[in-house]
Amino acid sequence: MKSPDGDSSIMDMFEKGKVLKICAPMVRYSKLAFRSLVRKYNCDICFTPMIVASDFMRSVKARDSEFTTNEHDRPLIVQFAAHDAQTLADAACVVAPFSDGVDLNCGCPQRWAMSAGYGACLINKPELVKDMVRHVRNQVDNPNYTASIKIRIHKDLRQTVDLCQKAESAGVSWITVHGRTSEERHQPVHYDAIKTIKDSVSVPVIANGDIKYLRDVESTHKLTGVDGVMAARGLLANPAMFTGYEDTPLECIWDWVDISLEQGTPFTCFHHHLIYMLERQSRKRRSRKQTNFAVAGFTGYLQRPLTEMTLQWTAVASFLYAEIVILIFLCLPFISARRWQSIFQLRIWSWMAQFWNKVFLTMIIILIVLFLDAVREVRKYSGKEISANAKLQPNMFDHLNMKLFRAQRNLYISGFAVFLWLVMKRVVTLINQLASVSNTTAALQAQADGANQAAKKYMEDNELLKQTLMEVKEGTATAEGIALLRTEVEKLKEELKTSGEALGKSQTEADVIKKQMDGLAREYDRLLTEHQELQNLRDSGNKKDD
Repeated sequence: MKSPDGDSSIMDMFEKGKVLKICAPMVRYSKLAFRSLVRKYNCDICFTPMIVASDFMRSVKARDSEFTTNEHDRPLIVQFAAHDAQTLADAACVVAPFSDGVDLNCGCPQRWAMSAGYGACLINKPELVKDMVRHVRNQVDNPNYTASIKIRIHKDLRQTVDLCQKAESAGVSWITVHGRTSEERHQPVHYDAIKTIKDSVSVPVIANGDIKYLRDVESTHKLTGVDGVMAARGLLANPAMFTGYEDTPLECIWDWVDISLEQGTPFTCFHHHLIYMLERQSRKRRSRKQTNFAVAGFTGYLQRPLTEMTLQWTAVASFLYAEIVILIFLCLPFISARRWQSIFQLRIWSWMAQFWNKVFLTMIIILIVLFLDAVREVRKYSGKEISANAKLQPNMFDHLNMKLFRAQRNLYISGFAVFLWLVMKRVVTLINQLASVSNTTAALQAQADGANQAAKKYMEDNELLKQTLMEVKEGTATAEGIALLRTEVEKLKEELKTSGEALGKSQTEADVIKKQMDGLAREYDRLLTEHQELQNLRDSGNKKDD
């Protein structure tokens, strides 16, 4: 292994009969924290995630973000994606003081990489690969610094052998072979092809593909005779794989939590690795203890760095859901407005009324502050410069996306909470007014029914009185009967006049209340229209910002 003063080389680790165990370069995964973890469990060499050499050289932010290491992170190989010999050599010179070698990615099958001239398309350009290896060997001022390549195989294996032999002639330190073609993904690994390549070159060869358990290391070595094996998904599922564990042990998960806390690992990275580590146990349905353990570690990890986000989210979401629940209760069809009014008249509401305006003002201020903060965060993390930097620095992508998602979530939820608060206030007002109208209508109806009953009774009494007092004598009534009848008629007219005036007054009051209700309905429609216009203006503003 290379020492800081450069007296020894990583090539000294390749001993006859020994199979090196290597952590593969994995975008967004094989970062410093994960490398620190697998080194505790018999991993001999670690690779960084693939770094685009041109972006690495062009951006200081990319260099600071993409390449992180420490004094214990050795031996370390930095993998670059490049299609230009001088750019690769310049990048190698930058990282040489902090690593033991560079590796050229000639195996990435993703479309974006191949369309940009990186990755697996380089296996069809053996002269370019040879030139890039030679530039690194000639320009890095350290004879012990290694220059390796990681490739996939061709359908015509003779092309792959030719590529490897040309790289060997340029001074390649070793060759890592992923035993699949660029079109293959989960098909079986071609171990015979790896063995053919091993037999055709004198430099060390590393086998890659389907290394999931320690027994796969030995079987691959026996099948191919390679000098080492490289694992990717197998180590993600079980970082202690190289020590012989079939599944991730509890102490390994503890180590991951400790390392993440110590090095300040981003939440998304910590969470993804934790899910990978527990995946096998979850499938086997025997990981209750490990799951509880992981959750405890997860909680301890999140407790401090995410406190502010949790409080903010809890406050806004709780307020929002409380509003929704209250609105649902207020709109229940089997609870009448008069019943709600009786509930609103309970003593507890009169006690709360003295604090109501203060609480309302405080909540509105809090929601407006959260709203403005969310607008600021959205503008901050959705700018063109941020987006460009995220493309230059792939490991920032998840972090920025998470921040942008949280900011937009708080923006929408806080704005919707303010709107729901206003709607709730309006609904309560309308319920009270509807209850008052209902009470007035019921009173008027009772008064009208009473007047009708009285009029009917008077009519019956008058008819009876007429029959009793009227004595027909040759077609004429007695003077006493006529006088008594006139008195009763006058009394009945007075009663009817009084009832008519009361009924007219009640009808006037009902018309006034109806006009008030119509005015409130129009005001409510106007508020909804203004809210829709404000929503449209905000959406158009967001589109302009994007």
